[in-house]
Formats: sequence, C-alpha cells, structure tokens
Amino acid sequence: MSFFPHPRQNGDMPRDDAMKTILKNHLQTSRNDLMWKLEELSERELRMPQTPTGFNLLGVVKHMTLVEIGYFGDTFGRPWPNPDETFTDEQLESDPQADWYATETETAGSILDFYRRVWVFADETIDTHTLDAQGTVPHWRPEKAAVSLQQMMVHVIVDLTRHLGQVDIVRESIDGQVGLNPRNPNMPEDHKPESGWDWDAYLAKLRTLANNA
Repeated sequence: MSFFPHPRQNGDMPRDDAMKTILKNHLQTSRNDLMWKLEELSERELRMPQTPTGFNLLGVVKHMTLVEIGYFGDTFGRPWPNPDETFTDEQLESDPQADWYATETETAGSILDFYRRVWVFADETIDTHTLDAQGTVPHWRPEKAAVSLQQMMVHVIVDLTRHLGQVDIVRESIDGQVGLNPRNPNMPEDHKPESGWDWDAYLAKLRTLANNA
C-alpha cells in the first residue's frame, strides 16, 4: 500500500505538487501549534529555564527561526535579507546556545513576530522550488550537504515537532494546559474534573503499577 498521493489524485494537481501541499500543511500546522502553546504566558514564564540544560519556551521559537532561515534560505542560496537579526558563525562559536534564549533587549513579541516573518521567507522558497530542487546545507559535512527541498521540508517538520513535544510537557508543568491543538485537544473526552474524569485516581493507578513493577 502506498501512502503517497498518486498522480492527478487531487483534481488536476500533479503528484509532486500534491506532496508539497501535504508537507507544507503539516509544517504550518506545527508552526501554529507552537505559537498556541505559548499563548497567555507571561514574559517571565516564557523565558524561565525549565530543565537542567536551560530549555525554555521562547528559546524554542528563536531557535526555529534560525532553523528555517538556514534550511529554507541559505541552503538554497537565499540569505536572510536582514543579517543583523541572525548570528554570525563567530557569535555561535562563542555562545553555542545563543539561539536558545531571549536577550535583555528582545521581547516575546519581537521574537514571535520574527518567526512569523521567517514563515513568509521560508514559504517563498517552498513555493518557488520543486521538491527535487537541489541545495547545499552550509554547516553539514560535505558528503551529506547536498539535499533536496523535500528532504529539507521533512527535516524541518521533524525538528519542529520534536521540540513541540518538549513544549507540550513544559507547558503542562507551568499551568496545567494540555492538548494537541485548539481544535482537537486529543485528551479523554471528560478530562475536566467537574465532568467526572479523576486525574488523581489515574495517577495513583500509574504509580501503583510502577511501584509494583
């Protein structure tokens, strides 16, 4: 069984265009879900390190802006038009985590706005190149640096969704907010305590199973 669209399966859309549409939709959905996960949190909560290695919510967004600029921009000969908004190799060498936190002069609003502007830039590459268009990732080893647009789309989607999973856990630990996205929480239908789902009892069951293992 093939999980890829057949030629002309989607009206008159060729197979490559149909696949590009599928990948682009997945990418944008994940972008939107990341932004939703950061809603209604304070500047302090967005910046606060949540793990021993400093993982923080605003840092994920800042990191993903550079990921998309690199893989959809530099890789295909399209440098970001405002280099002052990115990092030089020297800056990243002196601080390898520079793209993982907001500085004193940055705000959550400015970083979120930057990410949205990067979407437009990245989508221009996606829209104007075929899936088999060739690029070169500057920071990859030479034997792996030659890539296609399709490879980069899959690579960025995997990168983004992996971080989104981390964000899910961190957000729940901050204020208890859970859910896949605003349209589909993907939680037990009656997950609210007032409607009958007992999370305390559920956790107690899991603890008992773990302790008895």
